[in-house]
Amino acid sequence: MAVARTRSVALVGVTGRSVEVEADVGNGLAGIHLIGLPDTALSEARERVRSAMVNSHYPWPDARITVSLFPASLPKRGSQFDLAIAVAILGAAGVIPAERIAEPFFLGELGLDGRLRPVRGVLPSVLGAAKHGEVTVVIPAANAAEAALVPDVRIMPVSDLRQLVEWLRKGDDPPESLPFDLTEQMPPTIAPAVDLSDVVGQPVARRALEVCAAGGHNLWMLGPPGTGKTLLAERLPTLLPDLELDHALEVTAIHSVAGVLPPNSPMINRPPFVSPHHTATSAAIVGGGSAVVRPGAVSLAHRGVLFMDEAPEFPRHVLDALRQPLESGQVTVSRAAGAVTFPARFIMVMAANPCPCAQPQDKGDSCTCTPTVRRRYLGRLSGPLIDRIDMKVTVSRSSRRELMADRQFVESSKTVAARVLTARERAAERLSGTPWRTNADIPSSALHADYRPSDEAMKQVSSCLDSGTLSARGLDRVVRVAWTLADLAGKPKPGPDETGTALALWMGLNS
Repeated sequence: MAVARTRSVALVGVTGRSVEVEADVGNGLAGIHLIGLPDTALSEARERVRSAMVNSHYPWPDARITVSLFPASLPKRGSQFDLAIAVAILGAAGVIPAERIAEPFFLGELGLDGRLRPVRGVLPSVLGAAKHGEVTVVIPAANAAEAALVPDVRIMPVSDLRQLVEWLRKGDDPPESLPFDLTEQMPPTIAPAVDLSDVVGQPVARRALEVCAAGGHNLWMLGPPGTGKTLLAERLPTLLPDLELDHALEVTAIHSVAGVLPPNSPMINRPPFVSPHHTATSAAIVGGGSAVVRPGAVSLAHRGVLFMDEAPEFPRHVLDALRQPLESGQVTVSRAAGAVTFPARFIMVMAANPCPCAQPQDKGDSCTCTPTVRRRYLGRLSGPLIDRIDMKVTVSRSSRRELMADRQFVESSKTVAARVLTARERAAERLSGTPWRTNADIPSSALHADYRPSDEAMKQVSSCLDSGTLSARGLDRVVRVAWTLADLAGKPKPGPDETGTALALWMGLNS
């Protein structure tokens, strides 16, 4: 009897950590013991592995089997360790050469009949394995397209345990059915089903949407039902450019861990749009879970749009939990087992009615809500949260004449997206050599040092800062929006017009 070693990957958030799996088949009372902080799903691997080996016609050792997962201090969760445990036991029992399994990484859940089932988080797991150089990763055949997105890694898709063991026994090149090569890195862009030209009668809101897309800014829309708030928010992703390769891998890894990766597309190359219901819990929004910490809506919207419709209806503690990701671009979920950090850099769009009854207050005076009721309703959005919103836009109901007149000025998403792309290219050229790509990414220190507008342009903004109507955080957001307006206008620096418009958008003075 001997000890055999192989490797697998444990997921901590969206980061893959290498795990060494050791199996010792020795003298003692027959049984299998797992050590190394396994969770319930991993502890049940004993029965899955035993049935898979027996039903694949390989002998189960009639001896004491000890399986150790190193590092022992790292919690191990999930069923993706099944395959590594099985090959380690087979190597220790002498069924397969132990040296053949020492270097590859093994990922996958075993069925009782020996079939290899797909698992979550294959992309971040393979990315974690790739940190060790040019390695071979054995994964379920159903996860092959997702795993092959990682360059410089040899992917070995396997359908069942017997197919893998027979290849390991032969010791030669794998059969033709085993290697997998994904030639296309990015899927073709599919035309969206919605278009900005569907929305008429809200020219200021459409312009604000363009500024949001160009600079990555947050937006709050206030107005009664039927004015197009939801329609506008749903069309914001159509104005955003395709994700760059590194961003696409980030987004795909998050969706893979959450188990919501589209089955027909191994990589997400379009900015995601996430719209949680106002009854969603704090764990559903920011991430959480008791045994396994999963990413929430803010992480699923990473590099995309998070739309909070009927924002005042959300619990206040849920809304305030958004302050951390809005400021830092990531969210940390702390549990008894440890803290997990997920990326969460998104464009947030909030929509709200002016009062609970949601009736117009200007035409016919059908609203019966008192000023106190309206103030209490909107007061559910805390001041620190509103202070983190770059632009506030009031949308009102349009008359038939206004709707007809605005139709000639409506532009398609394709037309506006071209201007957005040009503005982003100007910003990227200005920010070349820095870790930032959009104006919303620029930190406060750099904003007031290297990217501060002229004193003349800042005159009106400074006046509001002195009077107390503008906070220091609001000042940063006004300057960022001013840079985006300058990029859209093709100007090298923001002038008084750009800073004045940005200030009006921040204060919500469009109506």
